[in-house]
Amino acid sequence: MSAKPEETAQGPDAAEMARIFAEVAQRSSGMLSEYLRRHPTENGVGFRDELGIAKAYMDLWSKMLANPYQLAEAQMNMFWDYMRLWQGSWLKLMGQEVEPVAAPAKGDARFRDEDWENHFLFDFVKQSYLIAARHIHDAVSNTAGLPDVSKKKVDFFTRQYIDALSPSNFALTNPQVLREIWKTGGTNLVRGLNNLLQDVEEGDGQLRIRMTDAKAFEIGKNVATAPGKVVFQTDLAQLIQYAPATPTVAKRPLLIIPPWINKFYILDLREKNSFIRWAVDQGHTVYVISWVNPDRRHAEKDFADYMFEGPLAALDAIEKATGEREVNVIGYCLGGTLLGATLGYMAAKGDRRIGSATFFVALLDFSIPGELGVFIDEEQVANLERKMNERGYLEGAEMATTFNMLRSNDLIWSFVVNNYLMGKEPFPFDLLYWNSDSTRMPAKMHSFYLRNMYMRNLLRVPGGIALGGVPIDLTQVKVPAYFISTIEDHIAPWKSTYKGATVLGGPVRFVLGGSGHIAGIVNPPSANKYCYWTNAELVGSPEAWQAAAERHEGSWWRDWQAWIGELNGPEAVPARVPGEGGLPALEDAPGSYVSVRLEAKQKRE
Repeated sequence: MSAKPEETAQGPDAAEMARIFAEVAQRSSGMLSEYLRRHPTENGVGFRDELGIAKAYMDLWSKMLANPYQLAEAQMNMFWDYMRLWQGSWLKLMGQEVEPVAAPAKGDARFRDEDWENHFLFDFVKQSYLIAARHIHDAVSNTAGLPDVSKKKVDFFTRQYIDALSPSNFALTNPQVLREIWKTGGTNLVRGLNNLLQDVEEGDGQLRIRMTDAKAFEIGKNVATAPGKVVFQTDLAQLIQYAPATPTVAKRPLLIIPPWINKFYILDLREKNSFIRWAVDQGHTVYVISWVNPDRRHAEKDFADYMFEGPLAALDAIEKATGEREVNVIGYCLGGTLLGATLGYMAAKGDRRIGSATFFVALLDFSIPGELGVFIDEEQVANLERKMNERGYLEGAEMATTFNMLRSNDLIWSFVVNNYLMGKEPFPFDLLYWNSDSTRMPAKMHSFYLRNMYMRNLLRVPGGIALGGVPIDLTQVKVPAYFISTIEDHIAPWKSTYKGATVLGGPVRFVLGGSGHIAGIVNPPSANKYCYWTNAELVGSPEAWQAAAERHEGSWWRDWQAWIGELNGPEAVPARVPGEGGLPALEDAPGSYVSVRLEAKQKRE
């Protein structure tokens, strides 16, 4: 490993080291005292396998022992790969070109540093890890006879284990970290220890890895800056109306229902990628629901309350503000699930105020929950309910950790390396600021959602659930619908969103976008990124639809605008200014509800 010219070794700055060590000592002492205060009688407390991991691996081990030939074959295959690596490494050391036995997947940022490829030792370490990772995962994945629940858990948590053991996550096997140690005389590791203690301290005794510099952003100042006014609010939601950008607008207003698992401003991060600003520019009168960040007071709010105090209340308010009864509505993720349920409720009531429905990566059928299904079974949900009932809500940080585990290399281990091994402060990044802006879930609502949607898949069943005493039947929903899903979505798998689209009783346009749950949706035409697929017919299986679909380059936003524009027709009205209609302005956008930020370090209630 050769140091670059500017990376000559130097001794640590004595004053800087003394300052950091003082901070480390102070933090460590305070944290230890706090732990002893909270856990005076920890001895004798038994282990609780709340995630069911131990049982899943016991099942795995019993099945592996029942088939020793398969286990021996897996071990032999790994042995031969290591022999090939040993031989290839010697040839490479002697200057010959050799094809790698194992190579990182395309886009694997862990091994981006050139020394992973060019330096004999680090290339050997990298390939050794990749060989072991592949064979370990193949061995557990190919074990026959495992119960489906155990199989999913073993697959998921084995990958978590494999990712954790990557050589990029350890100081002595990461060339980038070793260069930093050489350059700083080890000061980076001391700074990293201080960062680690700070994150544990601010996490109230639990590790809460900082992904970005939260102080670099302020809601309403450099994120969520689209101009508008809050014109209505309930206990659960504020309704924001955005200022027009065109002299005339479509007659039908546009209402966006974001998920309350995260905050709405993912659709208004920056001017250049704000869907809200883009929709305003297309001549829509845009309204957005901004959900409250709930606490103990909202413990008894259920899914029906979110419907009554969210979209139904918003439709009443929009009619009062504009005089229009028909509204186009978009639902994003969980907001789309709520939109579907609301449409079922309105169909039963003969309420036709929603003229069209657009579903952003939204599940109406939960038969393919993706990797989130690993965390949702009877035992885990019952444990979660016990915790929620004690507090009245699900803590936002707990849910954030679950979602981060779905992409652990990008959302966990990259920050371990940057913050703790390199000793650097996290880079200011608006998307990660939004991702860290956690929201809570009311206990009653979240329990209903997990049990009736994910566990029992009752939303798609006619009369499977009832809201406000009204049985929900999605087959009776006749309004035109547009579904945009994304091919790499790990939260709302597109094959499941496709199955949900087939439940509705009206005309449906299904579009499949590139990338994932966030990047595939927040994809403005100006970026000229990714692609999308269209097929006018919902034909049989998702695979059959995809096989006959036509690929288009760029953003699906224009396709949606063409679809919604045809439904709106040519009729236009003078631009509507927030606060000048039937509803007065209450405060400037983005409002006070979205500004409630749950800091990691909070007093226990």
